[in-house]
Amino acid sequence: MTPVTASAAMARAPGDRSLAEAVALGLLALGVSAMAVLAIGIGPSALSPDRVIRILAAGPDTRAFPLGEVVIVWQIRLPRAIMAVLIGAMLALGGAIMQGLFRNPLADPAILGVSNGAALGAVSMIVLGGGALAPVTAFLGGYALPLAAFAGALAATLALYAIATRGGSTSVATMLLAGVALAAFAAAIMGYLAFLSDDTQLRDLTFWNLGGLGGVTWEKVMITGPIMLGVIACAPMLARGLDALVLGEAEAFHMGLRVEAMKRLAILLVAGATGVAVAVSGTIGFVGIVVPHLLRLAVGANHRFLIPASCLGGALLMLVADIGARLLVAPAELPIGIITAAIGAPFFLWLLMRRRAFEGF
Repeated sequence: MTPVTASAAMARAPGDRSLAEAVALGLLALGVSAMAVLAIGIGPSALSPDRVIRILAAGPDTRAFPLGEVVIVWQIRLPRAIMAVLIGAMLALGGAIMQGLFRNPLADPAILGVSNGAALGAVSMIVLGGGALAPVTAFLGGYALPLAAFAGALAATLALYAIATRGGSTSVATMLLAGVALAAFAAAIMGYLAFLSDDTQLRDLTFWNLGGLGGVTWEKVMITGPIMLGVIACAPMLARGLDALVLGEAEAFHMGLRVEAMKRLAILLVAGATGVAVAVSGTIGFVGIVVPHLLRLAVGANHRFLIPASCLGGALLMLVADIGARLLVAPAELPIGIITAAIGAPFFLWLLMRRRAFEGF
């Protein structure tokens, strides 16, 4: 968090801040609900928001509506909308936790190579799952891909933290350079795996590079949804610790915080959030930096608010990106990663310019 953001947060009266946080959470929840209904209604067979709501309220076995509409809503578009909400929440939550852990608004799983680490784990399972890793695939079944992505994200997060943190402080320059190096190393290995892959595997690998929600089914929701909900449920446990870390690790320790235990949980949750998101949607960048930072600027850096708000904000952004991906080149579909990069890259450059102006160089 920058000093400007910190001072702005502290300048607000507690009552005003609590009211602003409650209003922000309410608006975000309303926005997510509205965008989810729109996302379910948009497509080659368009449905009005009112009709979508009535079909959802009637249930998946209803005979009050044409069977085709019920199938479209319940079997095709609803699981996709649910997955968009969960993945957006995971990516933004990972960014919020990393920014609090590193005490820097530039931290983001995609920018710092964590997403590439997760993608490497998933790609390794795709290419080698029928060969060298066949016993693992057979044992884990549908969980093989999410667990492989989680392992890759965890390894990348641990490496990044070990490289960038010394004596309780994190060098921004070292963090960014280490992230670039980790991402490049993961990309090199993925390139080699792509060279080894067959045509079918190569098409799957292309998906990981672009990111998207095509092919989401209830089966994928059932496999990965509980993992994502578990990450969301555990994340509020970090709120007090991340707030205390703003003062530094030594001060946080004297306040009674078990710093190392909190950091281990934070790293585990970042890896879990990033890994499971990448396992389903591929590499989608910038959600983790745009959403938490905008919320910090708007309301402040209280993590008891920032964690749930980031989940809602990430879900909202992902739904908007999914709608844009389906509308911009209809009836074809753009990869969602293109939409989020078009939004996030200019924001990241603006953030860098803002920091440079503040720091005077």
